[in-house]
Amino acid sequence: MRRLFGSVRARATLGATLVVAVALVAAGAAVLLSLYSNLTEQAGTEAERSARAVAADLAGGKRAGRLSLDDDDRPVQVVAEDGTLVAASEDLEHISGTGTDAVRPRPQTPPTREPGAGSGDDDGDDSGPSDDSDDSDDVAGATLQPGEIAEEASLTDGSATIDGEQADYRFAEVRVEVPGQGTYTVYAGGPLAAEQNAVSTAQTVMLIGFPLLLGVVAGVTWLVTGRALRPVEGIRSEMAEITASEDLSRRVPEPGTHDEVARLARTTNETLAALESSVERQRRFVADASHELRSPIASLRTQLEVAAAHPELLDLDGAVEDTVRLQRLAADLLLLARLDAGERPTGARVDLAELAREQASGRQGVSVEADSLEVAGSRGQLGRVLANLLDNAQRHARAAVTVAVRPDGDRAVVQVEDDGDGVSPADRERIFERFVRLDDARSRDEGGAGLGLAIARDVAARHGGSLTVHDAPAGGARFELRLPLA
Repeated sequence: MRRLFGSVRARATLGATLVVAVALVAAGAAVLLSLYSNLTEQAGTEAERSARAVAADLAGGKRAGRLSLDDDDRPVQVVAEDGTLVAASEDLEHISGTGTDAVRPRPQTPPTREPGAGSGDDDGDDSGPSDDSDDSDDVAGATLQPGEIAEEASLTDGSATIDGEQADYRFAEVRVEVPGQGTYTVYAGGPLAAEQNAVSTAQTVMLIGFPLLLGVVAGVTWLVTGRALRPVEGIRSEMAEITASEDLSRRVPEPGTHDEVARLARTTNETLAALESSVERQRRFVADASHELRSPIASLRTQLEVAAAHPELLDLDGAVEDTVRLQRLAADLLLLARLDAGERPTGARVDLAELAREQASGRQGVSVEADSLEVAGSRGQLGRVLANLLDNAQRHARAAVTVAVRPDGDRAVVQVEDDGDGVSPADRERIFERFVRLDDARSRDEGGAGLGLAIARDVAARHGGSLTVHDAPAGGARFELRLPLA
């Protein structure tokens, strides 16, 4: 069960089903309440219409005993002021929810009143109601004039049994002033059977339809989600096989859609390509480093073994030279490892003019023309860049090397030029690769390990700058280092 609901497909299906279920329950409740309210209001209207029809007959002078109350199956009661039932539906057997539960009328001797006297005028004064009742609000207890029917009707719920059939009704209570007889109250019921049947039918439809609809929603969501996630499963399966085989040349399948899954597949393949390139680069780096380290170590070992057997043959200068070369190579490899690990330079301010003069000091044939410009970064790493550029320039220059530091907008530009043979356009990017040396015929002592320019470009990139090579006016190479000003 945990594995089932741990899938995106199952959670999406469950979530969609729950949302639809809540919406259906809320909508169903609103429909039932609205239906109940409308039908109950309709039953009340019918009950009030029946009550006013009987009240109109009474107001017209018809005696209560002569009222026709058997035209339909609606219960009707006519109650006098003293609570005596004076008229009722003929087949009425039981009633509740009205002013009295009596179902059999009792004879009543009508009171003797002066013509035009209302029920509220105990002293026979026909001057009309007092000032406090001028508005004739027609609410319960308000004074009515002879022949007048109250405008307001009270509505209550109750039940009645007519001819052996019990049912629920909406009762309307209407007061009427009968000339010469006093105030009568008419109760008439509107059947609630239609409302109950309609609500019951609606509930039945909802109880049957809602589960079916939820089943359809769940099924459609399950199918659609499964179809949408099928490419994801293909990506996952291929990634698992790539991990098991360690074959980074493989790629995950890319669906032909333009949705998030397709973008995920493309991004995954781009990541695999970058990872493959990085691993291949790392392998070449390890192989080249091993090869470069092997030469000075083997040379140093040979010299030491010869010295151990024949001390008089010890080439001390050669041993020191191999040791220095080995030390420099180890330092280069260590710096490259730190750069590859993402080491960020410090934010110290570095004066490039001062740094250029410092690195050029003591070098033959190197001149410096520099403006004082400050950049943010690591003084040691930037000094290493200038030293590598100067070493490369001196190695290929015929006589002179020039260093210039100048501003260019928001950038500081450092140019290192030599008067050598220059770099062909085809090799201007290749020379920045690690362990690349264009002059394969030259000796390792003269050419180095081929890491200087690679280190210089990596450091420039870490400082937010760039390092490129162009033709120099003197015919040699111009290396241009651009860094953002502090």
